Amino acid sequence: MSTHLWFLNNLATVLVMEPTLSIVELTGAPGDAPPLHLHTEEDETFYVLDGEVTVHIAGQDALVLGPGQAAFAPRGVPHVYVVTSSTPARWLGTSTGPQFATFVQALSTPADRPILPIEVEIDPAHVAAVAARHGIELLGPPGALPQAPGVAATAR
Repeated sequence: MSTHLWFLNNLATVLVMEPTLSIVELTGAPGDAPPLHLHTEEDETFYVLDGEVTVHIAGQDALVLGPGQAAFAPRGVPHVYVVTSSTPARWLGTSTGPQFATFVQALSTPADRPILPIEVEIDPAHVAAVAARHGIELLGPPGALPQAPGVAATAR
């Protein structure tokens, strides 16, 4: 049985962690957004199960995803998501390797029950250091949106 984790402000469950594929089920509260980032070693796909998630990928229009819809963020391309539903959203984050799943595990604590964490204190420098060890480059704070390659990020 998979273990529920409190991953920063999300509830996470690592479902698959193999050398060529990882799948993490994530739940985020309305407004939840990670720092603007890119993956240096893996492609990432978002597949929404419940709620609405808007995915911003550099060089593309925003993708508003509901249940059964997906978005693909290739490695090396800045991207970020925002939970845009009025209720928590749940999605699968898949990547073409184990780095994202090991990143989630490295920054998580075991959840004593499968609910969203309450008021997590986040140390941005620690998150950036752990991200870097897992092939993730942080490019801006939560709320920053990607632009075309070579253009500075803007806040939403």
